[in-house]
Parts: sequence; structure tokens; C-alpha cells
Amino acid sequence: MAEYDTLHVKNIVLLGHAGAGKTTLAECMLYEAGLTTRRGTIAEKNTVSDYHELEQQRSNSIFSTLLHTKWRGYKINVIDTPGYDDFVGEVIASLRVADTGVMLLNADMGVEVGTDIIWEYTEQFKTPMIFCVTKLDSDEADFDRTVREAKSHFGNKIAMIQYPMQQGAGFHAIIDVLNMVMYKFKDAGGKPEKLPIPDDEKDKADQLHKDLVELVAGNDETLMEKYFDKGTLEEDEMREGLKKAMINHDLFPLFCVSAERNMGSGRLMGFIDNVCPSANEMPPQTMKNGGKLECNAKGPVCIFMFKTITEPHVGEMSLFKVYSGTIRTGMELTNETTGVVEKVNQLFVVEGHDRVSVQELVAGDIGAMIKLKNTHVNNTLHEKGRNYEMMPIEFPKPNLSMAISTNKGEEEKMSQALHQLQEEDPTIILEVSQELKQTILHCQGELHLQVIKWKLEHLYNLEVHFEKPRIPYRETIRKMAESSYRHKKQSGGAGQFAEVFMRIEPWTENMPDPKGLNVRGKEEIPLDWGGKLVYYNCVVGGAIDTRFIPSILKGVMEKMQDGPLTGSYVRDVRVSVYDGKMHPVDSNDISFKIAGLQAFRQAFQMADPQLLEPVYNVEILCTDEQTGNVIGDLQTRRAMVEGIDAAGHFQKVSAKVPLAEMDGYSSALRSLTQGRAKFSMIFYDYVPVPFEVQRALADAYNKQEKAAMS
Repeated sequence: MAEYDTLHVKNIVLLGHAGAGKTTLAECMLYEAGLTTRRGTIAEKNTVSDYHELEQQRSNSIFSTLLHTKWRGYKINVIDTPGYDDFVGEVIASLRVADTGVMLLNADMGVEVGTDIIWEYTEQFKTPMIFCVTKLDSDEADFDRTVREAKSHFGNKIAMIQYPMQQGAGFHAIIDVLNMVMYKFKDAGGKPEKLPIPDDEKDKADQLHKDLVELVAGNDETLMEKYFDKGTLEEDEMREGLKKAMINHDLFPLFCVSAERNMGSGRLMGFIDNVCPSANEMPPQTMKNGGKLECNAKGPVCIFMFKTITEPHVGEMSLFKVYSGTIRTGMELTNETTGVVEKVNQLFVVEGHDRVSVQELVAGDIGAMIKLKNTHVNNTLHEKGRNYEMMPIEFPKPNLSMAISTNKGEEEKMSQALHQLQEEDPTIILEVSQELKQTILHCQGELHLQVIKWKLEHLYNLEVHFEKPRIPYRETIRKMAESSYRHKKQSGGAGQFAEVFMRIEPWTENMPDPKGLNVRGKEEIPLDWGGKLVYYNCVVGGAIDTRFIPSILKGVMEKMQDGPLTGSYVRDVRVSVYDGKMHPVDSNDISFKIAGLQAFRQAFQMADPQLLEPVYNVEILCTDEQTGNVIGDLQTRRAMVEGIDAAGHFQKVSAKVPLAEMDGYSSALRSLTQGRAKFSMIFYDYVPVPFEVQRALADAYNKQEKAAMS
């Protein structure tokens, strides 16, 4: 039988900007519960959470880590997450399975950009939230400013449960306005002494307690009536009111901690046990087919895979949450996505790098399995005979693309390694681009790329090379041109002969048919790379047999995939074949294909060719004082800044920027803003490049072509 039932399992995720103290708080929680005998530190590289070699080298979290602790009859699953937005995929997956989020706010810095970004996802998932103000022992700590900023960003639903007696080096006491007591800590932290609230703090504490009671009562009509009758609420009423308001996203309690000095973590854990919801107290899960699934340990087994970890000598370990039923070793479950039946050979609870074998896990709990045959992140496994499928995690689009290559003969090994990394991290996207003739790796940013490179080199013994991807330019024309081409080739046997007369024009939607030509056939071809080719057969009098018209089109299409200007794809052209000649013996499909290709190439060069470049809508979220630097940098990138709008406490800079100018932007922005800004980019359109840029690119292409022919 499982050690804990569903009601006594709590799942929390630690969130916040890098440096807020998430990993250190996790250490405190394990230590206070007696699961570790000493608190590890990031400086000593011995924390339970940041155990990966790369995390210890960089002294910050890169991967989400599952831990668990025990407190007063409850099991608390804790997921420690990274703070940099490059690793936001780890945060989203963790939020997907957590029942409460704990958002840490650095009292030195207040609300940071990373905090705002994470908050958007908590709103999306409607995750019950707790705020924790950390680093109150810092000389630069400003609790009141941090609370003001939090309310400005996240609304007046934030309910102050605690405030510090004093800040800075002398921080050692917390006033708790829920329990109306002062917690006084020794210098070493740990279990506090409970004391009456000092007289000079009594009025402030009483007012905050009253505000808290009113906020709790205001979210529940029954409690409001009791509050009006009695002027206060009982402890049990407050607990239930807080829980209900948190579940509805109507209230966010705020606590104080110093994770570095182990002050306040025990009180936080007590609140998690007492008030935060268990999975079976949350609303039922909505499945992909619209059905609802209750979290019930006695229901049919249904689990959801949210993370994959590759372990040396073991293989893949899949982390999952039990959404229904009780999963036991020996069970056979069906993967709804793949149809594969997976046998549960072993079950584990995870403690950072370590895992402990268990026989069963109940609904609401989080665990791990190894050696599944064909199960991946976002897959649902369930009892046979069901068709349960949970809503998938939607991962963000990438912000950085790089071409990746390796030494000759290592290509297959690199491909397998990249596939393995994708299994662990779904925010990595691979593209083998026929157009660019490169393998393109898309990821979240420069830090993300550095982690990928480190893994490939250190875990897979690969020497990899990154370079700027080629830009997928497009070519088109700006005026009409006509040309003809005669292809004639005589050999010992049958020869080749074809002559084609062709007109090409810029194509626009709803333009009239070609003037002065007799249209006998029209074909509109949407191009895979965007835009259209519109192809007209205007040949009269049998000058070219109808059976050769498709061959001319093949020649045109072939050249459109290797544009005359820079070798880029051609788009938005109208081609009209209006005359030609053929030979009764020597004319054939290949002859007319060649003639069509060459006629198109010649006409294109005479039709005022125009190079188009991809332009992206770029949005940067930064502080007010950083806006000038951000805009100045954008202007060096041929950007068109379109506006600056307030976005909560931050400024949102919107611009249209050519993709060719976004190389290295992730690093540049991090350097400009000390890592406190965030950007996103979405494709906008293809637009003409400036004349000098077009000339430079065309000249470079011509030199390359000549060098290849020599």
C-alpha cells in the first residue's frame, strides 16, 4: 500500500528569476524535514537539486529537478526549476503537473522580467500561487518596494501573510499576520521561537490581519456572511477560504524567507500542508476529447509523461504524474498516442540524482519509470479499454537558429545524439533544410545553445561546429520582360531541338490575363516556399505541341528553385509561353525543359530582379531605463521600431527586423540589460532588401559560381 493517500500528497513547483534562491530554498525544505543532515550550498556544489556537472560549473539551475520532502504527515513533491528564460520549457512542463506554484521574488531586485514571463504561464494553467520574498538579509533588500511591484504586476489579489521585522544583516524575525505571532530566528536559522507581536508592530499587524480576513471573506459569500456576523473568521474557516480562493486564482498569499540563512521555510511548508490544494481538490482535468477526468485513487489508471531524462548506463527515465487510479509494478498500460502497450517493470520516487524504488503510486503523486519502449513527453498511458488522452504541453517557439555540423563520418552519430536531446528537451527543433543545404538547430537562446553544445561534446564525444545559418532569401521581378531560347544539340544519333518564346511578369493577386496573347491554358501553382507561379500556355498554330508545355514548366520550376540572382527560391512570377519551334524528330521533353529553363533565366535577368529578405516582428520586454540602449542597438540592425508600450512595470519595444540582422541578438540583449530583458520574434513577411545589400549579395553569389566552375 502507498505510504501516502491522494489527500496527503502536495505538488509544488519553485519558480522565479535566476538568483532568486529556489535551489537554496529546496535545500532548506529537505533539511528542515530531516531528509538531509546538512544543507548543501551552490558554492560548495553539493545541493540535492543542482546535481548535474554543467549546473555545478555554471552555479545556476539549467534543468528542472524533482525532489520530495515530508512534513507533518504530508508528502510534498518539489520541482526546482531554472530561472533563465532560455530554459522556459523546463518551467512549463513542471507547471503542467504542479498543484501549487511558489514564486520567489528577490528583495534586492524586486519583480524582474523573468518573473513576469513565468507569471504568464501560471495564468494560463490557473496554478494556485504563493509568493515568497527572499534575500531579506541582503543590505539592498527592500521588502515594501518588492510588494508594491508585485501588486502592480500581478494585482491586488496578493495577500500579505508575513512581513519582516527588519531587513538587511539584522534580519532575524518575521511577523505572521495569519497566525498573529512573531517568529524569531537564531543567527543559524532553523526552528524559530514563537513570540507575541511587539507593541510597536501591533497596529500594523492588526490592520494587515483585518485586510487578510476581508480578502478571504470577499471571495466566498458564506464566509462573508460569517464575517459580517462575527467580525472575524475562525482558523478552519480561514484555511478553507484561503484554499478555495487560491484554487480559483482569486488570492495569492505572500511569505518571507531567507533561504540562505534557513529562516521561514518551515512555516512555508506548514502552509503548503495545511492550505495548498492536493490534486484531488483541484478541478478535474480536461482531456483532449473534451471529457473530464477526476483525480481519484480508485478510478481507472491514467498517467501523463511530462519529462524525459537520459541517464548513463540506464537509458531514458520518464517522469510522470498519476492523474487517476493507483499505478503498481507489473501493470500493463496503453500509450494513447502510439498504441504501444508498456509494462510497468519498476516505479520510483525521485530525489534529485537518486531514485527510490516503490511498489505503487496513487492519483496525484509524481514518479518515474525507466526503459519504456515507445513513450515520450506529452504521451498519456492508461488502462486497456480506455481512450484517455491528456491535453499536451505547448512549448514556446524558438528564438535562435544555428547551422550545426560535425566532422566527416560522424554525421549519423550526431543525428542520433540530437534526437536524444530532443527527447529530453522538446524546445529543441531540428530542421534539415534542402533550401539552405544545412542542418538547422532551433533553440531558445545563447545559453540554451551552450548547454546543447556542452552535452554533445561531453556526453556524446562529438566535435560540433556552429555557424550562422544562411538566410532564406527570395527572388522576384519588378517589370515585364520577354526572351527566347533555342536549344540545339546534335550527336551521332538523334539530336535535341527546342525553341521557346516566353514573357514573364510580376504576379499579383487578381491581375488580368496577359495582354495581346491568346490564352489556351492557365495553371496556378502555390509554391512550397511561399508565393505563386502562374503559368500560361498561349501557343497558337501548333508551333509547340501541347505535350511539351509541361516540360517547359518543369524547366521554369527547376530554375525557380535556384534563382538567377543569388541562387534563392523565386516567387510571385507569371510566365506566358507564346511561341516556339520544334523538330519532328529531335524535339523531346528534355529539350523543351532546357529551353524553358534558359528562356526563364534570361528573361528574369532583364525583368529588374528584386531580392527579398525575411523580416520578423520582434518584441523586447525590458525596464524603462534599458529602453534607450535596446532601441539604439535595434537601429544598428536595420530595424524599424514601431512603438514602445507599457507592459506592467516594463516597457515593450516592438520592431520589424530583418532576420539577417538578428545574428547574436540573444547575447547582445543579455549583455545590454544584464540578463533582465526578454525578446520574442515571429515571422512577418518578405520585403525588398536595400539596393546596396542586394548588389553585395549578388556579387558574392557570382564570385562563388565562377569559383565553382573554375
